[in-house]
Amino acid sequence: MIPFIEKKYIQKNSIEKRDYQVSLANQAIQENCIVVLPTGLGKTAIALQVIAEYLSKGTGGILFVAPTRVLVNQHYEFLKNSLTVDDIALITGEDTVQKRTKLWNNSVICATPEITKNDLDRKIVSSDQFSLVIFDEVHRTVGDYAYSGIAERFENSSARLMGMTATLPSERDKATEILTRLRISSVAERTEESPDVKPYTQETNTEWINVDLPPELKAIQKLLKLALDERYEALRKNGIKLAEQQSLSALLRIRMFVLNQNRRSAKPLFTAIRIHYALNILEAHGITPFLKFCERAREKKGAGVKDLFEADPNFTKAIHLAKEAQSRGVEHSKILKLKEILESVPGKALIFTSYRDSVDMIYKKLTELGISAGILIGKSGETGLKQKKQIETVQKFRDGQFQVLVATRVGEEGLDIAEVNQVIFYDNVPSSIRFIQRRGRTGRKDTGKLVVLIAKNTIDETYYWIGKRKMTSAKSMGDKMSKVLKKNQEIKSQKTGLDAFI
Repeated sequence: MIPFIEKKYIQKNSIEKRDYQVSLANQAIQENCIVVLPTGLGKTAIALQVIAEYLSKGTGGILFVAPTRVLVNQHYEFLKNSLTVDDIALITGEDTVQKRTKLWNNSVICATPEITKNDLDRKIVSSDQFSLVIFDEVHRTVGDYAYSGIAERFENSSARLMGMTATLPSERDKATEILTRLRISSVAERTEESPDVKPYTQETNTEWINVDLPPELKAIQKLLKLALDERYEALRKNGIKLAEQQSLSALLRIRMFVLNQNRRSAKPLFTAIRIHYALNILEAHGITPFLKFCERAREKKGAGVKDLFEADPNFTKAIHLAKEAQSRGVEHSKILKLKEILESVPGKALIFTSYRDSVDMIYKKLTELGISAGILIGKSGETGLKQKKQIETVQKFRDGQFQVLVATRVGEEGLDIAEVNQVIFYDNVPSSIRFIQRRGRTGRKDTGKLVVLIAKNTIDETYYWIGKRKMTSAKSMGDKMSKVLKKNQEIKSQKTGLDAFI
């Protein structure tokens, strides 16, 4: 017989009792804590137990923030079905100020970060109202993301802060920033290998599939690299020291130096950055996304744009060849491979790609191949999907109205679509967090399959090695941070007398 959680404010026989979830919830109740748990193992069920505990205390409201509207809505629906309280509110930027002012008085609130930060600043809501704040996908609490702003506004609050993520960042400085901003006392972590978690995990088989670029793309790639070489040569002549290996990140790092101290290098630098972006999109995504990027870059103007699009023989020829290839229906060898992969595994598939133009192209090509598909993208821009449409799309996919969902980053975080048989990365990502999140969309209830498409001798291969290194580093980050926190606690407890007072 399945044991269920028996706790005040949690619906009877609604949540299966798992020891690791109870243990992690207890830790989060005691102190400001980040729960690190692989996707699909019930971080929201842990949050539910912490919420129930704080409702029992009756010391203030509960705020549950998540990065996307789809995810906030998912948490709202889960809490509505799992809690016995009625005043649970969903707050997003699509609500009017008047409506939000009323909603902020509810006991439990699920909200998007930007609107939460803004309403705290508008004094529509106060940090004093809350006894518990939960940050889902807490790894986002870096830089100027809205989570950082919310954390700042709770700096002098006695509210319990809890973070949830499938993985901490692979970079030590980012992990430290998260812990500092949220005044975290401990990292409560479990991995798929943890003894109390193992019985609940499903295997995900990963397959890396290499494809060759078609001859048309290789010809364009060669021309773009020649155009890039010219800019590197100009930068070196101007005294800019650059490594032999051409790297976009290295160019981005020297932008401020060039603008402040080496203005004559501005034109070759910014042109080289544009060519890099164009090349990466061509190599990983195909002809149409490449041409769409070039259209936008040309419209924006800026340093070197006219020279690049009108006078550079290599770049102008590359665009000419791309248009010719597009007219013949050439896109990328990954498209035909997609068809093969989708036909080899029956059931639902989720395809991730980093660019919106790429989503449109993949959707169009799959439809032409007779494969039923849907699109999930963010709300920004003219073609963006509003919250309601995003939720509808996810529900249609759950209900089996189409076989394949093509998604950008909005689909990476927390989406609960239990029956996805396989996840396909159309492009690779050099981020351990995004890789783990994408992978976590499959293998939830049964063995899952993950396929990563890699175009040979392209940015895909570079990202493969960067990602591999970061994954290794991310795996040990929880332990490293736990040691740091423990050391800090020891230092604090050793301070006595005047030291402690100071």
